[in-house]
Amino acid sequence: MIDLNELSLPDLYAHLHGIPMGNSLIRRSIDLAREEDLGEDWQHADVTSQAFIKPWAKGEARIVARKACVVSGLAIIDDVLTAYRADVDAQLSAADGDSVAAGATVATLKGNLQSMVTLERVLLNFIMRLSGVATRAAAFAAAAKAGGGSARVFDTRKTTPGLRLLEKYAVRCGGGYCHRLGLYDAVLIKDNHLAALRADLGTASLAGLVKEAVKRARLEAGKEGLRFVMLEVDSLDQFKQVLEGGVCGAGDEKVNIVLLDNMGPVGLREAVALRDSMKVRVELEASGGVTLETVGTVAATGVDRISTGSLTHGAVWVDFGMDM
Repeated sequence: MIDLNELSLPDLYAHLHGIPMGNSLIRRSIDLAREEDLGEDWQHADVTSQAFIKPWAKGEARIVARKACVVSGLAIIDDVLTAYRADVDAQLSAADGDSVAAGATVATLKGNLQSMVTLERVLLNFIMRLSGVATRAAAFAAAAKAGGGSARVFDTRKTTPGLRLLEKYAVRCGGGYCHRLGLYDAVLIKDNHLAALRADLGTASLAGLVKEAVKRARLEAGKEGLRFVMLEVDSLDQFKQVLEGGVCGAGDEKVNIVLLDNMGPVGLREAVALRDSMKVRVELEASGGVTLETVGTVAATGVDRISTGSLTHGAVWVDFGMDM
């Protein structure tokens, strides 16, 4: 499978645009936003613009950041123009992932004035939301780096319904990293999964259950494959059992990443030391209650990854305007 975090931002957007193939979720999100604003008969629904602006009138508009931010969402402009069938051209003066100052023009639109006024709110809504996510991701990434270590900050599935792919793109724009896209491209084995498997198999060791869980997950994925298999543990004792059981490491038959859930800085340091002393090639991810104030402390423990839903559900929109 393609590693989402190795792709450039333009390539990542193009890749996400094609998921699922032939039925782009990004395109569907734009279409839904357009119909929310204009109704089902969207080609004739902006009564205000039609009443006050001649259909042949031309104009120019600048998309301007009202606050300093990391911009994201410029990649969607052409898709919005296409969705509205707008006779409008866009010229970018910034790129997704750029840090821009308050008052900066990030794009200029030229063409049919009525179309520009009609699509203004939907287009700005996408840019404002995604720039908010990118700006928050950048703050987390900077705080983690300042804490020391080399931990990367990852998003989660705690995303706005219908906007997951775009919000994950925005996280990358801010210097964060994409976790699994959904339940279909990677596996996270939790205690409830193991409890159900234990009921199916009868008594079994934790390592034995995990080994069987990995086998079944890979079989279920079939030829499509998985980005990774991750196991959640919430104690050092559980972690030691799976390390000693030989179920962690590189390769399809192993757990590739262990999620250390709500273990605190002391527990995280001990887990890293245990992994290193046993020379097991498995990545360690810290998660659970990570905030902008604590992410540096978590990074300093030596974990490889930090995941937090706050990148998306805690993001505040950044104000942008369309100046004509």
